[in-house]
Amino acid sequence: MAKYIVAHDVGTSGNKAVLVDNEGRVHGKCFEPYQTYHPSPGCVEQEPADWWRAVSKTTKLLLERTGVSPGDVMCITYAAQLLGIVPMDSKSGPLRRAIIWMDCRAGEQAQRLMRKFLGPRVFALIAGTALCGKDGIPKLLWLKSQEPDIYNRMCCFLDVGGYLFYRSTGNMVMEWTGASVFGLDLKKKTWMEGIFRYVGLDTGKFPPLVRPIDRVGELTREAADECGLLQGTPVIAGAGDAPCAAVGAGAVGEGEGHVYLGTSGWVGVVTKRTPRGKCGAATIQSADPDKTFLFAETDAAGGCIQWIADQFYKAEKKDPNIPNVYALMDDEVARIPPGSNYLLFTPWIYGERAPIDDCYVRATFLNLSAEHTREDMLRAVYEGVGYNIRWIVEIVEKEFRFPLPCLRVIGGGAKGKPWMQILADITHRKIETVCEPQEAGAVGAALVAAVGMGIYPDFESLRKVVKVDSVYEPQAGNSEMYDSLFRRYQEVYRNLRSFYRKLNKERFDRCEHSNM
Repeated sequence: MAKYIVAHDVGTSGNKAVLVDNEGRVHGKCFEPYQTYHPSPGCVEQEPADWWRAVSKTTKLLLERTGVSPGDVMCITYAAQLLGIVPMDSKSGPLRRAIIWMDCRAGEQAQRLMRKFLGPRVFALIAGTALCGKDGIPKLLWLKSQEPDIYNRMCCFLDVGGYLFYRSTGNMVMEWTGASVFGLDLKKKTWMEGIFRYVGLDTGKFPPLVRPIDRVGELTREAADECGLLQGTPVIAGAGDAPCAAVGAGAVGEGEGHVYLGTSGWVGVVTKRTPRGKCGAATIQSADPDKTFLFAETDAAGGCIQWIADQFYKAEKKDPNIPNVYALMDDEVARIPPGSNYLLFTPWIYGERAPIDDCYVRATFLNLSAEHTREDMLRAVYEGVGYNIRWIVEIVEKEFRFPLPCLRVIGGGAKGKPWMQILADITHRKIETVCEPQEAGAVGAALVAAVGMGIYPDFESLRKVVKVDSVYEPQAGNSEMYDSLFRRYQEVYRNLRSFYRKLNKERFDRCEHSNM
């Protein structure tokens, strides 16, 4: 009798759930959105209970739609957004809304922390990259400083995955990939307690650690009832969204890389090495316990496409005769010539991590004239993300010496054929997309769980499981235009860096004071 894994990709905009068999085939999928809150500039939060509501609802829906019996579910597992902070009370659960990865309220704490290490430049030499207000330790320091009652009351903090383990099993733990963005010693696989004490954090507030392939417990009766599963169903940890996506892309071998285009975007490479971070790229734990994951994230990729759909295509989104506004946008993009009539867009709507690490930078249309149309602006947004990805790919190749002649692309953006061709043309690289690219994170989590359950002996054996669906070759005729505009694109940050900082630092300072 067939056996299945229920896997959830608990992202920024909502939860993608899949029912996967032990050969990685998707038998059912569904999505449940949830709200993101912006209480003040730079502050971004979500309700942890919303994550669990989405998980339990979609689990039930998967079983109903596929007719699969709860007894045929081997385990449940998670791919979760990284860098979330949920302060926990030992009895009552969360003490406040979660502070999620997009939040950049802790800029001042990041600067103070780096001054303890003789400033940002020295800190970057030690840690590989400078800190910003989006990083985990500065956010914990913000919590201690600005919400001391919550900090003192919390028995520990959990990330998104850790909170879901808690709701599933009652256990408070954090898996290695999630821990690695807060301060995991990648060689010893232990918390860096000496650093925590030095910067003024209580080491007792960091939860116990588990591997991505570990069983963190079993579904409690309450959790099982809410999900429509059997009490005692194993819960396998899974990993952060990016490490799971690498598995779902099939990029699990030494030096193999992939590109993710979802709300955020990234270029990731799995390796046995432990590269020192730089240029906004960081090294975290891989879903494979024996490897690390070089991770260069751009904070907004598909998020930029969603923004222009929300702001420029409002009427079309409401039109019942247009079932898919993104398909309409793809058609319009395909009719605009490469280069968007010399219009540039920088996709830094949430600040940026890579290719430049700056929480003050923001998006900009450059060279906009009365001659430009809405459709020019639309294509410029697609191309702007493409320039950002090319910049990151070149950093990975030149600074870290990982050649990336072919880019395996996953995420919802991989479904857009015009965007994939734009990406191939801008980067001068072959683009491959996989089957079910939007579910790659959840499928990756299922495959991590499959290793944990002993279905596969190791991660290398997963390479044959993931199939390529489409291939896009770069069109040589577009290279001259894109190369010229890419050089202009790289000049934008150098020329406007000081301007962005002056303009936005005042906003974030007000945010910080309003939260005191």
